[in-house]
Amino acid sequence: MDFSKTYSVDEAQKKLESYCVYQERCHKEVKAKLMDMRMIPEAIDKIMVHLIQHNYLNEERFAKAFVRGKFRIKKWGKNRLVRELKFREISKYSIDSAMKEIDLDEYYKTLDKLAKKRIAQVKESNPYKKKRKVADYLLYRGWESYLVYEKLNAYIK
Repeated sequence: MDFSKTYSVDEAQKKLESYCVYQERCHKEVKAKLMDMRMIPEAIDKIMVHLIQHNYLNEERFAKAFVRGKFRIKKWGKNRLVRELKFREISKYSIDSAMKEIDLDEYYKTLDKLAKKRIAQVKESNPYKKKRKVADYLLYRGWESYLVYEKLNAYIK
């Protein structure tokens, strides 16, 4: 980024409109972008209000898109999704609303496939060590521990 460039409020607003149109953004990302552009707090507030009023920026829509994408593509569990949304300073209301995007049947099937795939990948003859390695992997991805151990106890004897 060219730090010597200064932006008028209108220029910054136009730039941020395309930034938000390109991909769903959270308020924290947009604010950071404006700060990188060295905008003063009053200008940041004015632009943020404009983006929200004109629906370029919508926290709940961002949260839903984030949850759908990370669940389907990265196969993250609910714990990881909630943690990542909290890190992005998303409200509890938007997080709860976004978590409803996940179909429970699909959620359990995804965990099942992920567990089977990882069990096949882990080359460990000791069943306890194997369980531990697979559990660590699934827990890191944010799957609830009771679900993880239920699966592992069913598949690893």
